[in-house]
Amino acid sequence: MADTSVKKVVLAYSGGLDTSIILKWLQTTYRCEVVTFTADLGQGEELGPARDKALLLGIKPENIFIEDLREEFVRDYVFPMFRANAAYEGVYLLGTSIARPLIAQKLIEIAEKTGADAVSHGATGKGNDQVRFELTAYALKPDVHVIAPWREWDLRSREQLIAFAEQHQIPIAKNKRGEAPFSVDANLLHASSEGRVLEDPAVEVPDYVYSRTISPEDAPDTPTIVTVSFEKGDAVAIDGVKLSPATLLAKLNDLGRDNGIGRLDLVENRFVGMKSRGMYETPGGTILHAAHRAIESITLDRGAAHLKDQIMPQYAELIYNGFWFSPEREMLQALIDKSQEFVTGDVRLKLYKGGVHVIGRSSDYSLYDQDLVTFEEGAVAYDHRDAAGFIKLNALRLRTLGQRKKKLGL
Repeated sequence: MADTSVKKVVLAYSGGLDTSIILKWLQTTYRCEVVTFTADLGQGEELGPARDKALLLGIKPENIFIEDLREEFVRDYVFPMFRANAAYEGVYLLGTSIARPLIAQKLIEIAEKTGADAVSHGATGKGNDQVRFELTAYALKPDVHVIAPWREWDLRSREQLIAFAEQHQIPIAKNKRGEAPFSVDANLLHASSEGRVLEDPAVEVPDYVYSRTISPEDAPDTPTIVTVSFEKGDAVAIDGVKLSPATLLAKLNDLGRDNGIGRLDLVENRFVGMKSRGMYETPGGTILHAAHRAIESITLDRGAAHLKDQIMPQYAELIYNGFWFSPEREMLQALIDKSQEFVTGDVRLKLYKGGVHVIGRSSDYSLYDQDLVTFEEGAVAYDHRDAAGFIKLNALRLRTLGQRKKKLGL
C-alpha cells in the first residue's frame, strides 16, 4: 500500500517509456508531487526529449532537473576507480556499477534542495542497481523514503505496462510496443546489454547487439599507435595533447571503437544471489586499464604493487555491490591514492584488431634500473654471490620440512 505521507518524490528519469510509466504511477498511486532528474553521463542520447516528456506528463518546469555530469563522472568516480585497476571477478570494469552512486547522490541533493521526502528509481527487483541506488540514498540521507515501483506495483508484463501507458495517454513509440530483444544501459565508460537474446550463455552474442565497437575482424589491418600520459595515477593527455577527464575518455572510446577493443561476454555473480549473462563494451576503459597498469609497472615498488593487487578484488566488489559511500571503500581509496604519488609518465600502446598491446613506458620517477637488470657484467650495486645466502635463508624452512618427511619415510 502506498505511503500517503509522501508529499514530494524525486524520480531518476530517463524520459523513456518505463520511467514515464513510473512517473505517472507515482502521481496516481502516491498522489504526490513528482520532481524529475535526468543525468547526462555520456549515454549518447538527446536529453531535450526527456524535458518535453516530463512537461507533457504534468511536471512543473521548476521541478525538472537535467544535469551534464560527464566531467564529474569521470573525474570523481571513474578515475579514482581506475587508480585501483578495479575489475569485478577479474574482468568487468564496472561501467554500470560506478554510475549509480553518482545518480543517487544527485537524487538526494535535489531532494534536499526541493524539500522532497522521497526518491524513486526504475531498477527492477532482480538486479543489482536497486541495491546501489538505495545504499547510496540511505548513506547520504538516512531518513529518506525510497520508492521502488518494480517491487511494489502489480504491472507484471509488457502488455500491462503498455495498457497502463495507453490508459494515461503516455506516448508509446512503435518500437516500444513489443518486448525489446535486450536491454541497454550506457554511459561514457561503457554500454551494457542484458536479457532476452542474451540469456542463454551457450549462444554467441548476435552482431546487432554491439553498439560501441566494430568487430575486431573488421578493424583496420594497420595498427594504431597512441601515447597516454599520466599524472599521479590519472590520465591527462593523449599523444601529448592535454584533455579534460571526460574528453580524454571520449577520445579513447573513439580509438577503441575503431580498433574493435573492449568487448566482454560475461556470466557474473550478482549481489542479489543469481548469475546473469551480459555483454559489455568498454573501449576507452580497456585501453586506460592497460595503460595504467603499464605506468605502475615502472613507478610502483613491488610491495605497493602487490598490496594493491591483493585489495583490488575487495575494492571492486564494494563498488559492484553498491558500497561506494561506505567507510571501508573510502579507507581503501586513501591507500590507493597514496600509492599514486609517483605514478606519472607516458605509456605507448599498439591498438590492433581487438588487442591493446603495451610497447613502451617511461617516467621521471621510474624504479627500473637498466644497470641492475642487464646480463652484461659491469659496475652495478648487485653482487651475484649475495644470492647464495639469500637462497639458503629462504630455503631453511623448506629443508627442515624435507628432513622431517625423510625421517618419517613420507
